[in-house]
Order: sequence, then structure tokens, then C-alpha cells
Amino acid sequence: MLAFTNSEEKQSPTVIGAGCKVTGDIKTDHTVQIHGSIVGDITATTVVIGRGGVVDGAIVADNLFLHGTLNGPATVNNANMFSAAQMHGELSYRTLNITANTALECKLTKRKDKDKK
Repeated sequence: MLAFTNSEEKQSPTVIGAGCKVTGDIKTDHTVQIHGSIVGDITATTVVIGRGGVVDGAIVADNLFLHGTLNGPATVNNANMFSAAQMHGELSYRTLNITANTALECKLTKRKDKDKK
């Protein structure tokens, strides 16, 4: 995954490092990686919550990769829940992938594609 960009690149990830605590909303057209703690909502193309990462707020994204903890609702196209992931809230998704030892205590809602009946 990208960690840095150069002057020719027009996108870079937003990274909240381990030990960092942020209060406020994040809105971006790119990737957000959380290894620390966020209290606020996140709107992004891809959200990665790493092991030890905690989000207290809502997520709206195309892709969610959850290794840490999410306390709040998420509306995503593709949800990927990994070992040791924890979620409390409501997950609205189109595609859901879950590995072993995932702790989901949430309502799951599968959305249908608009072009399918």
C-alpha cells in the first residue's frame, strides 16, 4: 500500500498512525488508513482499519477492510472483515467477506444492485 507520493501523483492515502487520536470527520476521494483512534465520520473510497485501530462513527465507502474495531454504522459496497475484527452497529453492504474469529455484533443488510431486479 502507498505510504508516500511524489509531485506527479495526484492522490495519497490519509494515514492516522498508532497512538494518534483524532476527533472530527474525514472526507476524501482516496484511501484512509486508521491505526490509531478516530471519533467522527469517514467518507472515502477505501477505509482500512488496522489492528489496534478504532473508529467511533459512521463510515461511507466503496471498500472497507476491517482488522480493528468499528463502533458505528457502515454503508459500503465491499466489506472485508478479518480475524480479530470487531464491529458494533449496522453494516449495509453489497459484498461481504468474513474470516474466522471475527466479532460482529451488528445488523447486516445486503443491498441489491440498482440494475438488478
